Amino acid sequence: MSLNSSTAAGEPIAAEVVIVGAGPCGLFQVFELGLLGISAHVIDSLPGPGGQCTELYPDKPIYDIPALPVCGAQELVDRLMQQIKPFNPQFHLGQEVVHFARREDGRFSVATAAGTRFDAGAVVIAAGVGSFQARRIGIEGVEPFEGQSILYRVKDASALEGKRLVIFGGGDSALDWTLELTPRARSVTLVHRRAEFRAAPASVAKMKELVSAGRMRCFEALPHSLITADGALGGINIKAPDGAVHALEADHVLVFFGLHPKLGPIAEWGLDLEKKALRVDTEKFQTSLPGVFAVGDINTYPGKKKLILSGFHEAALAAFGIQHHLYPQKRQFLQYTTTSPIMHQRLGVPD
Repeated sequence: MSLNSSTAAGEPIAAEVVIVGAGPCGLFQVFELGLLGISAHVIDSLPGPGGQCTELYPDKPIYDIPALPVCGAQELVDRLMQQIKPFNPQFHLGQEVVHFARREDGRFSVATAAGTRFDAGAVVIAAGVGSFQARRIGIEGVEPFEGQSILYRVKDASALEGKRLVIFGGGDSALDWTLELTPRARSVTLVHRRAEFRAAPASVAKMKELVSAGRMRCFEALPHSLITADGALGGINIKAPDGAVHALEADHVLVFFGLHPKLGPIAEWGLDLEKKALRVDTEKFQTSLPGVFAVGDINTYPGKKKLILSGFHEAALAAFGIQHHLYPQKRQFLQYTTTSPIMHQRLGVPD
């Protein structure tokens, strides 16, 4: 398995499949293709594999992965990377796809901003919500503190232990981190613009129990202004619905206002879109352009559910669709990893 942050420009790389996106669904697509004897190159604009799991909530627990009662987001990515090792995928990280075109012979030309070019037999788009940016806190003077004491994602929860934390937001990310950090921080204050929350009811109920027990505080308010001294963040002022301004001491301010999803260049590829998602069929998860497939949050179809589990299912069926597209004369057989000698050989399972 090769992890390349860049590749020198030259002749196009001949690839059976190019996968755009190295999140969980893109990684599992490598596995399903590998079981069918098909190799893959993986491109991602982020510097490492994992997608949103790694960038936004690496320590967040996930509870709906089969056979794993609980699994950290980064742990899931690490497990997937271990699982695909036998298939030696080639990674091209820190590179954004800037060119895509179908050639007259039915293959695809793909190129990145770093100058890496591909001659691909098929393309899988596993780009999640596309390129994304966190919604920033809209108060004056935040720029010098962003990424240091004002955070839009938590990459190292241990760095917040013993700290005074103010968390903004009312969705799952805000509540999950509130519950996760309250036992470890010096103090936690949750601030949401209204009394109702969008997070899971069980999380909201547990948060209110912590408030009742005096272990944390919760305010209905909006961010108003920063409290600073000698160039350091000392806290943040919040404005309540009655107009009163309250000062909250804080070493770190965590902001979870959601994401700005943007398809970016994918929107210009001429594929059928529906509400900023790629339309696919449910037999092989192919887009409107034969040879281009889409799995995970980037696609849409009747009954679509944006779950990692659903994306894994999509990748499995897409693999067979890709095999048929690349090798239409080849008969397809469903072989089981538990009993198939061919599967064992591809997986490197000892005899």
